[in-house]
Amino acid sequence: MFTFEIHKKDESTKARLGQMTTAHGVVDTPAFMPVATQATVKSLSPKEIEDIGFQMVISNAYHLYLRPGHKTVEKLGGLHKFMSWNNSITTDSGGYQVLSLSKTRKIKDDGILFRSHLDGSEHMFTPEKCIEIQESLGVDIMMCLDECPPFPSTKEYMRKSIDLTTRWAKLCRSSKKHTDNALFGIVQGGVYKDLRVQSANDLIDIGFEGYAVGGLGIGEDPEQTYETTENTLSVLPVDKPRYLMGLGKPEDIVTAVSMGVDLFDCVIPTRNARNGTLFTSRGKLVIKNAQFAEDERPIDEGCECYTCRTFSRAYLRHLYIAKETLVLRLLTIHNLYFYAELMKGIRSSILSGDFPNYLSRVQSLGGEKEN
Repeated sequence: MFTFEIHKKDESTKARLGQMTTAHGVVDTPAFMPVATQATVKSLSPKEIEDIGFQMVISNAYHLYLRPGHKTVEKLGGLHKFMSWNNSITTDSGGYQVLSLSKTRKIKDDGILFRSHLDGSEHMFTPEKCIEIQESLGVDIMMCLDECPPFPSTKEYMRKSIDLTTRWAKLCRSSKKHTDNALFGIVQGGVYKDLRVQSANDLIDIGFEGYAVGGLGIGEDPEQTYETTENTLSVLPVDKPRYLMGLGKPEDIVTAVSMGVDLFDCVIPTRNARNGTLFTSRGKLVIKNAQFAEDERPIDEGCECYTCRTFSRAYLRHLYIAKETLVLRLLTIHNLYFYAELMKGIRSSILSGDFPNYLSRVQSLGGEKEN
């Protein structure tokens, strides 16, 4: 059971307000998925993630295959039961690990040979295996196996790469057995417009429940990221959800929404929190800075998250400098609350017709630091 409906479109941009419905509930779009690579959003419980306001998380099929094993998760009732998350789940296929684990893998015509970063054992990831793993996990949205090439790559290499991704996408589509979940194809092609168009059209011919834009945010200029995203979206079906993979700065999210993107994921809010960098309504704040040692204010005086309602900047800085584990939870709560409110603001502004003003306000915060 998977459906997608568009309820309203912004009149002056391509932003749209909609809903994805999965076997585990409704996801209001545009939506952001916190990253739960190992079946957990680092430092927080599933109940906390839900209470903050998220309706979907994204886990990683490759990592869960290695540990604890997809068959183990299946035997224990599936990923939802295993991690006590009753809402929707997406899984990345492992295609991004082609890039991030480039020193320990080999790309072959029939799949990817990985050497485990845990024990050195070798594992062959074929498109068929990729679907088997994700169906065993019982997730709501599965991603096709793809190759995520590095930036920069030559056009010749990229052309061969998208041919491989298309062949794998066909095999993923034909291997899918379950009918109650969705399979998304992933458009590749680097920053080459004609190859992006070719990749998108190839995937449309195969037919998927949704389409992702992959292979961006890996070293190209922001202008190239935006231009490539917009060019790709112009080809993709307007009645299917569009997912921009891995980009997650607030200004990137609102800009991509203005182009017609519906779904996002990124480690930025959680990773930045663990590194002491916080998002506020006035820009970024680095909590370890000495200027906050006696600051009685919350992280963001306009924020209603548990951390801001309860603790001062001075206390949070103390915890961070003292390397207390509590600070990881408190800072992560704040950053994810900021992102949940960002997405709520996007959706409400599209509904009210005020999205262009909201877009300008968020874009103006990009790179700003609060004093």
